[in-house]
Amino acid sequence: MKFIGVDLGGTNIKGGIVDGDEVLVKDEIKTGKEQGAEKVIDNIAEIIKRMLFQSGLRLSDIAAIGAGLPGMIDSLRGMVLYSNNLRWVKVDFVKSLQVRLGGPVPIFISNDANVAALGEAAFGAARAFPDSLLITLGTGVGGGVIIGGKIFEGNMGAGAELGHMVIKAGGCRCTCGRKGCFEAYSSATALIKQTKKAMLRDRNSQLWTICGGNVDNVSGKTAFDCYYSDETAKKVVDKYIGYLAEGLSNLANIFRPQAIILGGGISKQGQLLIDLLKEPFESGLFGTVLGPRVELKIAELKNDAGFLGACALARQRLGQ
Repeated sequence: MKFIGVDLGGTNIKGGIVDGDEVLVKDEIKTGKEQGAEKVIDNIAEIIKRMLFQSGLRLSDIAAIGAGLPGMIDSLRGMVLYSNNLRWVKVDFVKSLQVRLGGPVPIFISNDANVAALGEAAFGAARAFPDSLLITLGTGVGGGVIIGGKIFEGNMGAGAELGHMVIKAGGCRCTCGRKGCFEAYSSATALIKQTKKAMLRDRNSQLWTICGGNVDNVSGKTAFDCYYSDETAKKVVDKYIGYLAEGLSNLANIFRPQAIILGGGISKQGQLLIDLLKEPFESGLFGTVLGPRVELKIAELKNDAGFLGACALARQRLGQ
C-alpha cells in the first residue's frame, strides 16, 4: 500500500510517497506561513499533487496521508489547536486539505516531533526498539515518545513536551515562560550562549580563532571543534553535557525506553557526543547498572524523519 507523508516546517514543507519501505518520490516546497493558514494548506495540497504527478500515481492509488504539524494537535478531530510557530489557532486542517485535494483519501495528523520519533522508530535508528524517545537538539529541544511502536500523544495531543521539563529550579528563563527548562540549557541555542559567555571571559581562548575573532560567528559546533585543544572549550562542552545528561536521565527514569535517539544540529557530533554522555547519563539512571540498559543513538533519517514518520502514522492509523 502506498502512503503520502507531509512534514510541515516553519520554512519548508517536505513530502514523500512510500510503498512499504521504499521511498518512491520526495519533494519540498516553501511553507509561506507569513501568508496565513489557507496559503500554507494550499502549498501542502500543491506538493501532494506534484508528487503524485512525479510518481505517475493518482490520489486513488494512495491508502492514506499522514502529516506532522508543529504545535498542539487534536489528532482525533484533525485540528491544529495552537501553533506558536505558525501563529495558528483552531485550524481545521484535515477538512481544509481534503477540500483542496477533492478526494476521499483519509488524512491523519500528529505533532511534528511525535511524527519524527515515529519515523526513527519505523525506518531509522530506533527500528529495533519497541519503546524509544527522540530528542532533537536544535533551536529548542523537541521530543517524541514511542511506546509499543506507537506515538504517545497525551491528553488531546498536548503531551510529550519533553523540552519543558525543569532541570534547574529557578534557572534561566525559557521561551515558554518557565525558568530552568531542559530546553534553556540543552538546546543548540543554549550552547551558543554558553560558548559566547566563556569566550568573553577568556580572550585568549582558541575559540576566538575558530570564530575569526567575531563572537557572532559562534555555532553549536564551535566548542566541540576545540574540545581537545582548548581548556575553555572543554569546560563549555563538559558543562553542556552535564545539563544534557541530567535531562536525558530524568526522561529515561520516567519512561525507561530501550533507546533514546538524539537528533537536531548538535547530534552531528556523532560518536563524540555519545561517548561524552555515556558516563553521566548512566550514572543518573535509577538502579544504574542493575536496571535495564538504555542505549543512546544518533538519529539516522535527518531531514526525512518527518515525512517518513508521517507515512508510518498513516499506515498505523489504517491498522496496516
